[in-house]
Amino acid sequence: MKVDVLVAEIGSTTTAVNAFNGLESANPALIGQGVAPTSVESGDVTVGLKEAIDDLKEKLATDELSWDHMFASSSAAGGLSMTVHGLVYDMTVRAAREAALGSGAVLRHVTAGKLRRTDIVKIQEISPNIILIAGGVDYGERDTALYNFEMIASKVPNIPIIYAGNIENHEEIRLIAEEFGTEVFYVENCYPCIDQLNVEPTREVIQDVFEKHIIHSPGMEKIHEMVDSTIMPTPGAVMQAAKIAYEKFEDLVVFDVGGATTDVHSVTEGSPAIQMIMMYPEPVAKRTVEGDLGVFVNRHNILSQLTEHELDEHFPDREYYLENALEIPTDADEINFVENLAEACCRLALKRHAGTMTEMYTAHGRKVTAQGKDLTAVKIIIGTGGALTRLPHRKEILERLRVRDVIKELYPTTDAVVKIDHDYIMASLGVLSTEFPEAAILLLQKSMESEA
Repeated sequence: MKVDVLVAEIGSTTTAVNAFNGLESANPALIGQGVAPTSVESGDVTVGLKEAIDDLKEKLATDELSWDHMFASSSAAGGLSMTVHGLVYDMTVRAAREAALGSGAVLRHVTAGKLRRTDIVKIQEISPNIILIAGGVDYGERDTALYNFEMIASKVPNIPIIYAGNIENHEEIRLIAEEFGTEVFYVENCYPCIDQLNVEPTREVIQDVFEKHIIHSPGMEKIHEMVDSTIMPTPGAVMQAAKIAYEKFEDLVVFDVGGATTDVHSVTEGSPAIQMIMMYPEPVAKRTVEGDLGVFVNRHNILSQLTEHELDEHFPDREYYLENALEIPTDADEINFVENLAEACCRLALKRHAGTMTEMYTAHGRKVTAQGKDLTAVKIIIGTGGALTRLPHRKEILERLRVRDVIKELYPTTDAVVKIDHDYIMASLGVLSTEFPEAAILLLQKSMESEA
């Protein structure tokens, strides 16, 4: 059998392959999925990929399988690890942080102002894949970014640095980089002037550096030889799928609940009324990753953040299932336990992702301000990830996140409709969209309309 495209999603624990046909037609189709454990520990991730392809062959009832193109995303070996360093936390640091998270990175350390010795020690211990340095609006403050760049270049060698700060520093950065033999990538300032975010150029460069330099999983160089395009960080691929969905449909938010983490991706400008009282700018496309929220690995962490009333109401048998949980729940009681965990993940992640309104009293009377991401204009809530594509009451979980009236939290309202990525292909479609954007949209639409 021959297919148009295989898209491999190489995760930390599981490798999946999705096979697609008819990508240049009006009716593209997902024709099969294969899954196998990721084989990092065996010393070669291609072992797991080949096993996933064998699983796909078995499901397609074929002995031979060929394809015209293969694409891939990866979060193996812990994904894309980064540290971010800027000037003022609510300005350049926040802009750089948004750029890194939107690209699919896992942020290990974030600093504002001049780096301290303890910061350098922490960066050395983390040994990130990429370091992002920002600071200073264009033609503004220069010294902090230069100081931080020289400190890192001299103390943390052999790690690529992306510079996304004051453009006046480019020539001096080049001289410092030459002195210490540092690989540096220049990009437009992520915060070029007050109250203006410019995160997309930095996101694109982060993904390019990831693909060209930062695939450390054993055997990943063989994956490079097998694929026809860049290898995207898997969370960045989900963000890419969210952005193309926004272009086709309406303002949206995506909840991606897994065994270890919960990611929230939103693409919306917010409501005009909220924008008028917003204290700081927010990117149109925003991602937050909650590394302490997951329905299997982090189930203890979730429960530790709930009240006694919530625990007694929703998790009466928690002691048993905390000790005896399976990665994939089987009986009805355990499924109910995991559904409650998934809803808790979504609620906690939404609270961290969404902005709030604050009421204060000044000499001129009552004043209402807003800060953070405004989700009140969201029209579509999409569920993806292992939990929200497979649990029986996945749609109801997301429907309960909506609010009837916006009082403090800037949450999606009951006007938003819930859709599920039933085929669990958003990450693959994000990768696919780089070459087949129209097909990717149609496939996402099919996945959300399916009742699989």
